[in-house]
Amino acid sequence: MKYEAVIGLEIHSELKTQTKIFCGCATSFGADQNTHVCPVCLGLPGVLPVVNRKVVEFAIKAGLATNCTINQYSKFDRKNYYYPDLPKNFQTSQFDLPIAEHGSVEIEVDGVKKTVRLTRIHMEEDAGKLVHSGATIKDSDSSNVDYNRTGVPLIEIVSEPDMRSAAEARAYMEKIKSILEYIDVSNCRMEEGNLRADINVSLRPVGSEKLGTRTEMKNINSFKALEDAINYEIERQAEVLDDGGKIIQETRTWDADRGITLSMRSKEEAHDYRYMPEPDLPPIVTTSEEIEAYRKSLPELPDAKKHRLIDKLGLSEYDAGILTSTRAMADYFDKVVELGADPKSTANWMMGDLAKNLNAEGLTIEKSPIDPTRLAKMISLVEKGTISGKIAKTLFVEMWKDSSDPEKIVEAKGLVQITDSSAIEKIVLEVIEKNPKPVEEYRAGKKKAIGSLVGQVMKLTKGKANPQLVNKLLEEKLQ
Repeated sequence: MKYEAVIGLEIHSELKTQTKIFCGCATSFGADQNTHVCPVCLGLPGVLPVVNRKVVEFAIKAGLATNCTINQYSKFDRKNYYYPDLPKNFQTSQFDLPIAEHGSVEIEVDGVKKTVRLTRIHMEEDAGKLVHSGATIKDSDSSNVDYNRTGVPLIEIVSEPDMRSAAEARAYMEKIKSILEYIDVSNCRMEEGNLRADINVSLRPVGSEKLGTRTEMKNINSFKALEDAINYEIERQAEVLDDGGKIIQETRTWDADRGITLSMRSKEEAHDYRYMPEPDLPPIVTTSEEIEAYRKSLPELPDAKKHRLIDKLGLSEYDAGILTSTRAMADYFDKVVELGADPKSTANWMMGDLAKNLNAEGLTIEKSPIDPTRLAKMISLVEKGTISGKIAKTLFVEMWKDSSDPEKIVEAKGLVQITDSSAIEKIVLEVIEKNPKPVEEYRAGKKKAIGSLVGQVMKLTKGKANPQLVNKLLEEKLQ
């Protein structure tokens, strides 16, 4: 490889407050265009903003969850630029004194762990939304503006340029999404624009410490688009450099349909925005006691939960990683285990049959027809020997369609496991008599041949025979 990619992300996350950052307008998604607006968020003359305290609380929690230092004194600034979706012609943001700085998160790609540093987290208001007549801004004849999103509270999480591949960038954004979901400050619905990223990419010769000229890609709102856009931009920049050209510092847009990035405009620097302190808002002052109270209110975070599942419950690193990837999945697992189910069995069912069925129907785990209580009861029936593992598979299918208790379904469908040795013994003798070849192989020393005989017994009992008892009786009769 001739070049090394240098990647940094600016992740914008809408906070799940009921009202906007500086006014009382609703933040809910999907309302008719330009109905969640008022004189404050439209920037009409003579209005004064008031800070939503919940926004400050959520921003501090996000900072603490990502190992940031919380600044006890921070302030808002005006970021001046002109764009149709910005009714005030400036965005209220934070510049030199953000709410949080100097954080870090750990990511893992292909078994290799890496720390990605966070430069800062700052609060700001979202802009409105341009509704283009075409598929992208580049092929549109006209655009309309919906100001509902104007003033929705955001935090911007700015990383250091510590990532070297699209896979690392994806892992980092997935980790940030997971943390924000765990601390319950954002819905993180990427399809609704709750979570989106601006990507900065540059190339430099392998071994060089000097940073190359970067390009920025705006408003990427899916993990696939993130990886595809980065991989394309790395390839594009490498071709330019190989041809003796120079990379231009610019903002580009990702065209998912064509799989390419397109130039939009030259990239602005901080001085281009003519930042100035926001005169209509007082500084944000937070005491040490308040910061500590926020720290204590945080739930168990993804990394800590993963280590608990490995160290205390004996799960593998892979299983623990999957089960803690979202808070909803982790909470589901904890609830099943809390109800008495074996952790490993719970993990197997969740990552096997449950995940398969959810994926097939496009459901999230919160919408699962089988809740934690019913799954725990089903696992308990297996552990008590009421049903076999094979019958459990059948029971799971029935539970997916029928909301009754597992015990009632087992009774109604006649799925109780046969544990009467005399009943099984008759079938074992019949199977031995009708299958001379595997019997001879077993007696000749091929112990694996017993598997065929076990299968025959299970088939004749429709999977209801206790497998351990079947094995024991076969071994006795074959001696």
